Amino acid sequence: MATWSSYSTPSQAQRELGLFCLGAGEQENPPGATPERALGCHALVLVRQGRGHLLHGADRVLHEVEAPALLWLFPGVRHGYRPSTRWQQSWILFGGSAAGALTTLGYLDAAHPVRRYADSREVERAFAKVLRVTRAGGRSTDVQAVAAIFELIGAATRDESAGDLVERLQGLACRPLSIQQYAEALGLSVHDLRESVRSAAGVTPQEVILTTRLNTAKALLAESDLPVAAIAREVGYEDPAYFSRLFAARAGQPPRAFRRIGSLAGRKSSFRGGVRPRSESIG
Repeated sequence: MATWSSYSTPSQAQRELGLFCLGAGEQENPPGATPERALGCHALVLVRQGRGHLLHGADRVLHEVEAPALLWLFPGVRHGYRPSTRWQQSWILFGGSAAGALTTLGYLDAAHPVRRYADSREVERAFAKVLRVTRAGGRSTDVQAVAAIFELIGAATRDESAGDLVERLQGLACRPLSIQQYAEALGLSVHDLRESVRSAAGVTPQEVILTTRLNTAKALLAESDLPVAAIAREVGYEDPAYFSRLFAARAGQPPRAFRRIGSLAGRKSSFRGGVRPRSESIG
């Protein structure tokens, strides 16, 4: 592996994109401890070959590293490499306001600085794209780098099994169940349901359920002549007034206003957006 590095200073316009690349490169680390340091930005390191440990945080906790693995480094958090064999690694530095949002959504998690990933080919392909765009330079580098970093983070945090769970939860969302009942229907504990959905979607199960219900309600409002009260029942709410308040708070307008303004031209007399959600309890 050839050692190289490239650094950049984003302009104010580039910073307004919300995410920007500050540097990238590839290198080898021989066995032995590296000096400890704290970065002023986020970093993502792909260890392609080798094994050892990452020393991380104020408590200097040692996290086992075995390639292929990703190291997620946060600004202001001290870290040091402890390779027991030669490491081959690629790295990127990035920052921006979007990094805060990605942290809030759970994509960037300082509590888990070392991660394995399900699809090594997808992650390595996405990482290679970031390196290629950064190294090439040119006028379009900023936008291409932003897109490539988002693609990389998405690939590195994707959990296919958890993604399937989210789809199954969406399929149940319009049934008026408690979180305990949703978890039982999916064969999980409430804790496991929350952790899996958070890992896959970056939100709580309640948020997945609410979003699914409101999106289904919008489709029914736009594509059917069902009364608002009937639509409320279709998406799991027995109280039409509560549904209307909730819809207005999230959509910015009450259901009837959405129907007038947001409905499709030539509304159909029945819902035709796929299988109509059922609102009865699970037997």
